[in-house]
Amino acid sequence: MKENINGTQVHYKLTGQGKTRVMLLHGWGCDLHLMEPVANALAETHQILLVDFPGHGESGRPPEPWGVPEYAACLKELMIRLDFAPCSVIAHSFGCRITAWLAAQEPALFDKIIFTGAAGIRPRQSAEAQKRSERYQKLKRRCLKLRSIPFLRKTADKLEKKLRLKYGSRDYNALDDEMKKTFVKVINLDLTDLYERFRSSTLLIWGDADSETPLWMGREMEKRIPDAGLVILEGGTHFAYLEQLQRFNTIVRQFLKEA
Repeated sequence: MKENINGTQVHYKLTGQGKTRVMLLHGWGCDLHLMEPVANALAETHQILLVDFPGHGESGRPPEPWGVPEYAACLKELMIRLDFAPCSVIAHSFGCRITAWLAAQEPALFDKIIFTGAAGIRPRQSAEAQKRSERYQKLKRRCLKLRSIPFLRKTADKLEKKLRLKYGSRDYNALDDEMKKTFVKVINLDLTDLYERFRSSTLLIWGDADSETPLWMGREMEKRIPDAGLVILEGGTHFAYLEQLQRFNTIVRQFLKEA
């Protein structure tokens, strides 16, 4: 099913049965299918909403470069149209960014919150990463100078493309030029100060071998969210919820069941 919202089509799936409602939100570069193994475990006792974020899965692209606020506004409108608020939410990575924005701005939207491999806190930059960033910026400035010379513009474009491939992240390089702008807007927004405004009980489930959103981020969120607990999945990576699916689902079901 699809809804036209804020200039794009949003694909979603409703399933399950029961009185309690749970929304599942995927990470960047993924789609709702990666949340289906969790949905299937809850469908007998909960109404389930799975969503493809714009630019992912079967949803349309954002009509212009979006950041977290625009994604959050789109998701809120979908929840209102489907009468799916309040609900509990299970979010992974990028989905946690959108949930965090709404949980801070519109706390009445959510009953309980479950984050796994949550993105939102700006990563600590090592000395080597800082040097790498400085090298990239220096080389990029050189490309801009070359572009100012008419007969060198094509050469400058080729050099800048090589720089992006060398210095950009895998997620960034997988995108076309327009979605790159959206990606940059999303990751450049630090949400650290929002967690203190959560009003929902929040469960953080983290793999201790997560290199995308390291465990220290989960510990920091646990400190800042007023009512939060952290469960660590030993050996789990950024996709620990899939790697240890049975354990993850057992923990989730118990948390949602608690009064």
